[in-house]
Amino acid sequence: MTQAKILVTGATGQVGGAVVAQLHAASVPVRALVRGEADFPEGVQAVRGDLGDPASLDTALEGVDAVFLVWPFLSAEGAADVIDAIGKRARRVVYLSSAGAGAGAEGEEPGEAITMFHTELERLIEASGLEWTALRPTGFAGNTLGWAEEVRTTGVVRAPLAGLARPLIHEADMAAVAVKALTTDTLLGARPLLTGPELITQERQAALIGEAVGRPVRFEEISLDEAVERMKAAGYPAELVEAVLPAQARLLDDPEPVNDEVERTTGTPARSFREWAVDHAADFR
Repeated sequence: MTQAKILVTGATGQVGGAVVAQLHAASVPVRALVRGEADFPEGVQAVRGDLGDPASLDTALEGVDAVFLVWPFLSAEGAADVIDAIGKRARRVVYLSSAGAGAGAEGEEPGEAITMFHTELERLIEASGLEWTALRPTGFAGNTLGWAEEVRTTGVVRAPLAGLARPLIHEADMAAVAVKALTTDTLLGARPLLTGPELITQERQAALIGEAVGRPVRFEEISLDEAVERMKAAGYPAELVEAVLPAQARLLDDPEPVNDEVERTTGTPARSFREWAVDHAADFR
């Protein structure tokens, strides 16, 4: 598998971009699916295509053996056609799912409303006949980039649930596991839960971002109702807003587990949120 050509979707995003970079660094032939202009290192082939238009994927999939799949939509509509197109060319797919998905084991719960499309994608992939792995990460450390403008302009993060603690995971760690799944048989048929190394509250996340940028960053807690209005005003779909915040509130009393799956798979411990903040300090300055 190590010399197989790999197609990476979501290649301009946080995780997909890290997968492209790590495959390229390992001298694995890699192709990046893009919808527009994008810059990649010399040797990375960028090919136009859109997951919303399966017919546009033919060129991107030509000669490809494995696909890293990031689904960019909030429903599974159209996914069956995309997976069918992949199955006609490739033999393996590694899907970036979610810890909230619930597919596979008999009797497993279907998951939160906001992750239902992940559940359906996992089921479609498993039924496709492809070799597969479904990565199930907890919260992305990179989601705190949504605080960047406030941090830059005011030094204050205004958000709900200051005490919400999650084992946020660095995109480089998700990518490292994905590369293992794409280039070896280690994770065939597996749904590994991927977490950061520790539970860390949102208030502490803000403080660590402050340490990384060299000036204090304060967390100012707002109500859930105010958070709902802010998200809607920012243009988030109502169904997303109505699912995300209640799901996060439930984690106050029932936090996500912490495990060492990243280290067991890659041989390197998962990066801390402090490390993530240092890596992304420029985004908050």
